[in-house]
Amino acid sequence: MNMKTITKILSSIFLIIIIFFDANAARIKDIATIQGAGSFQAIGYGLVTGLNQTGDNPQASFTVQSVVNMLKRFGLTPPSINPRTRNVAAVMVTAIIPAFAAAGTKVDVQVSSIGDASSLQGGVLLMTPLSLSTGEIVGMAQGPLSVGGYDYQAFGSRLGKNVTTSGRVPNGLILERNINSNFINNNAITITLREPDFTTAQRIADAINVSPRLNGTATPIDAGSVQVQLPGGLSQSQIFGFIAQIEGLNVNADPVARVVINERTGTIVVGGNVQLLPAVIAHSGLEIQIQKQVLVPQPAPFTIRPPQIAESAEITTQEEVRAASALVVRGATVQDIADALNLLQVKPRDLIAIFQALKESGSLQGELIIQ
Repeated sequence: MNMKTITKILSSIFLIIIIFFDANAARIKDIATIQGAGSFQAIGYGLVTGLNQTGDNPQASFTVQSVVNMLKRFGLTPPSINPRTRNVAAVMVTAIIPAFAAAGTKVDVQVSSIGDASSLQGGVLLMTPLSLSTGEIVGMAQGPLSVGGYDYQAFGSRLGKNVTTSGRVPNGLILERNINSNFINNNAITITLREPDFTTAQRIADAINVSPRLNGTATPIDAGSVQVQLPGGLSQSQIFGFIAQIEGLNVNADPVARVVINERTGTIVVGGNVQLLPAVIAHSGLEIQIQKQVLVPQPAPFTIRPPQIAESAEITTQEEVRAASALVVRGATVQDIADALNLLQVKPRDLIAIFQALKESGSLQGELIIQ
């Protein structure tokens, strides 16, 4: 084996090690944000027109009042009686404005009905001012709605899919002013963790302090924030470059072990660092079926006594026992947990009960969140 071959082997081993460590690390920008450089929420009230008799009921006073006020703005004098139209719906308009957005930026808006409109399909949002929590107007929203569903009715029959009382207007909001963000206070920036954790906060501070490219001083404030002192004499562009280098640093995050259960959908998500202590699981299912029977005995011929209605119920129970021994060693992986639970051959909703029992018994090493 010559020297060139040995060099290639060592290079391959070194490359594999780097990829392995990078795969377990996350960039700071993926697990944290810069305080003061986040997005803003805007809200407004408007009207959607052009509906096919699916708008608000004419008895909705706020919708009628909004239509009358709109007509007055165009110099039209509405009649004394209320305009009876089902082609208009009162809606709330919301938008999430990204940080540092400049005037002229187009943002998607979400539109939702606040009246009794049955569908917003085919409607057009009229010019609606959107304001921040401070009450300052940031732009105007207008445009045709995109509804991700349909709702058709005819002769007492109805065919629908998804929710038709809300929709989106792509690029419907045009900002009229710049969105300024103040993220530098006393020549320092604050990094806010998306998932507060003392270990991760300390690792972020250590990664910044040991980096030879950065001259800043990072200090953990609490489990959710790290303060970084900026070097003196930096220009605006140099500050942006300094923050960009911080966001690109890799940190080994230490998330909390969690099991998230959604009882409405039967969805179970187990985190990769969830562990189980040795446990034996046995599960049985009891199925109860109740059938109601209505008996109408016929009276004897040539009698005037009305028929008597009798009801009876037949109850059938069937117990199905499915037992399995699931011996899970300490430090079991998610795959081990899945394999052990698959031996039980139970439904997702039964798995919810099993995870709850494991938590109560102390075998589940992690946080159990039930939604």
